[in-house]
Amino acid sequence: MASTTAAIEKEERLKSALWYALGQYIDEISLQKDLQATPQFIGALTELVWTQIANTARDLETFAKHAGRSVIREDDVMLLARRNEELEEMLRRRLEEIRAEEGREGGVSGERRASRGGAVAGRGRGRGRGRGRGK
Repeated sequence: MASTTAAIEKEERLKSALWYALGQYIDEISLQKDLQATPQFIGALTELVWTQIANTARDLETFAKHAGRSVIREDDVMLLARRNEELEEMLRRRLEEIRAEEGREGGVSGERRASRGGAVAGRGRGRGRGRGRGK
């Protein structure tokens, strides 16, 4: 019971910190663009971002577990970003920068290139978008 209470308190503190950070950012943008944001908007945005963070964390944990690992790696993050080409490219560039700073070479670990067109192996396989189950 005490661990549950502590977990709830920790979650509330994290959510409060997110609310504060988003509020500061929105205030800054509002001043620059001469706009106003209500506290209700900031609260709704906080809930939206919190839910997205929770979903992302759950997906990353699932990817790592599926790969037989208990630790999330950069491969998992890149897998999560696969449907957003701009995000994937930004993350790939940042990963290369980090590796260069650390003196490591190479692309995303586990990345394999197909022989034709340099496409990443595995792209385009599986069920396509828009197809439901059993079709």
